Amino acid sequence: MKKIIILLFVLFVFSTVTQAAEGVITKTSKHSVKQTMDTLEKIVRDKGFNVAARVNHAAAATKVGETLRPTEVLIFGNPKLGTLLMQSDQTIGIDLPLKVLVYEDEKGSVTLAYNDPTWLAKRHNIADRDKAFAKMSGALNNFTNAAVK
Repeated sequence: MKKIIILLFVLFVFSTVTQAAEGVITKTSKHSVKQTMDTLEKIVRDKGFNVAARVNHAAAATKVGETLRPTEVLIFGNPKLGTLLMQSDQTIGIDLPLKVLVYEDEKGSVTLAYNDPTWLAKRHNIADRDKAFAKMSGALNNFTNAAVK
């Protein structure tokens, strides 16, 4: 009986965590937020992607008299690929261009996070662009792995 209760508790905890982060891929970085984001931005630019913006949330917080641990977002994309996806369902435009978040938590660990393209396909009910989503997933995985090394 005790084993069953423990199993139910573990299942409850893991199902709660999964629901809270549904569709988000996270990776721990060995570098600071700035170094991780600098590396990611260079990779993205070198691969020919358009960088729309780099948002420094911590700097914005300082401007309004608040504090925030280092937190940045890189917004970038490939219009050729994004257009194909929007031709299938324009609502995916709310999630494009892609965004990668890098932040430092309360323990000083740096995490990189982004929306899983497979989850985006499901979210927007796009079933006719599997190759495009696979390409996007592969690129994001490679870029972010290199940035956190």
